[in-house]
Amino acid sequence: MLKNVTITVDQEVARWARKRAAEENISLSRFIGRLLEERMRASDEYWKAYRRVRSLRIPGLASQRLTRDQIYARRR
Repeated sequence: MLKNVTITVDQEVARWARKRAAEENISLSRFIGRLLEERMRASDEYWKAYRRVRSLRIPGLASQRLTRDQIYARRR
């Protein structure tokens, strides 16, 4: 469900946002909505996933690095 909101921004910010929205061929409303959604996901989802992966503690993972020769042997 979408929710209408009213925002107040500086004229320079509004000009920049209108220009960027026009470049992407979308409405200003949609452009700002995408910016906010991307910001929300970047701050919440990414860092939750990052912490989850870091907490896995897979034994021996760091010691399983391949040598340069092993990497190129796999490509053949």
